[in-house]
Amino acid sequence: MAGIQTLKIGVSGVRGIVGQSLTPQLIVGFAEAFGTYLGGGVVVIGRDPRPSGEMVLNALMGGLLSTGCSVIDVGVCPTPTVQHAVVDLAADGGIAITASHHPSEWNALKFCREDGVFLNQYQAEELLNVYHQGAFAQRPHHALGRVGSDEGAINRHLSKVLAAVDRDAIAAMAPKVVIDSVNGAGADCAEGLLEKMGCEVVAINDVPNGRFPREPEPIPANLGQLREAVREHGADIGFAQDADGDRLSVVSAAGEAIGEEFTLAFAADVMAERDAPGPLVTNLSTSRMIDEVGARHGREVIRSKVGEVHVVETMIATGAVGGGEGNGGVIDPELHYCRDNLAAMALILQGMAWRGCTVGEWAGSFAPAAIVKEKLSCPAGKTQRAVLALVRHYEGREMDLTEGVKVFFDDGAWMHARPSNTEPILRVIAEADDHDTARWLCDEALELARCTIC
Repeated sequence: MAGIQTLKIGVSGVRGIVGQSLTPQLIVGFAEAFGTYLGGGVVVIGRDPRPSGEMVLNALMGGLLSTGCSVIDVGVCPTPTVQHAVVDLAADGGIAITASHHPSEWNALKFCREDGVFLNQYQAEELLNVYHQGAFAQRPHHALGRVGSDEGAINRHLSKVLAAVDRDAIAAMAPKVVIDSVNGAGADCAEGLLEKMGCEVVAINDVPNGRFPREPEPIPANLGQLREAVREHGADIGFAQDADGDRLSVVSAAGEAIGEEFTLAFAADVMAERDAPGPLVTNLSTSRMIDEVGARHGREVIRSKVGEVHVVETMIATGAVGGGEGNGGVIDPELHYCRDNLAAMALILQGMAWRGCTVGEWAGSFAPAAIVKEKLSCPAGKTQRAVLALVRHYEGREMDLTEGVKVFFDDGAWMHARPSNTEPILRVIAEADDHDTARWLCDEALELARCTIC
């Protein structure tokens, strides 16, 4: 039973606890399914530095080679680097081995198509059907794939970020930056990127060994060491990466963890200044600060379901100037349609330089608001029951039922409850003008859901 509970298969890929639900047999099976789904070709693979990564990599390679796919291993690198490499190398697909913000005992497979974008819901369902049918395209000995490597993926990625940012403005500001890479995939490249933009850098937790000194999710509760380091070194800003380099959180010069929601708000404020047309795109659970950004720049704001691929496909369909998610995931279409915390750092530093302000002052330019994020353990078979109970309770109020239920209250307050794409939980998020109101809205929904599933 424990293995079933810790295995999550969905639009975000396949993830589980190594040795329980994420077994070599499962990994090989999904590799064979992906190779069959692609019909052969070239697959790029990269990974974060979790201790289980090498086992997962080798199991994947065996399954892919057996279906006639050749593999290009780009090594330990950020997830967005894998996505860039799929396009750079004209590959037919890619797999990022990472459990993102999950603890080190977890690992996962995230599947990319030929444009370096993760599989969408329908493509993921097709892959899952291939896996369950088990009719894999096994090749004879003379038609097996081959393994190669590419050591230039990270440098190509960094070059793209540097080419898209105003390096001169950042260098003239000469900010002192503390970067906390949580010993993850970004540890080998974040410091170098910042230095090339003219920053004075203090790096902590910068050994890519997968031994996470804090919980990898870059939320304020996990950033005590970074806050202290920013104050100790008199830095202008602190950046916190997650384990696979796609999400970012910010700490102000005062040592305040201002929250991962501000990451997208800042980056969107910069992307919206571009001459290019198009809306801003984010998900249903992201702070209303993105609406402030849209109003500042005369940009429409479009909201999608939660999940990187949902945001990306909406961005592509609408020709968005920028987008991302409120969990610290910034998507810059000038670089690639993927969440990328290297791009996020560059955009935020450029915004500070252009505005001549501190990140604290920039945060103060937004209307006062508070957001509360909670989660409730909820078996998959009961999440919809909890959502329906909330729909009935809030009947008569304005709602959005695109994903779970989002309820709108007076003065711009809202509450969104939805089943997680990555864990057996119900996520509940509320935002209001003040923390007490947001806390009350979140707690009310949690209690209603808890009573329903118990």
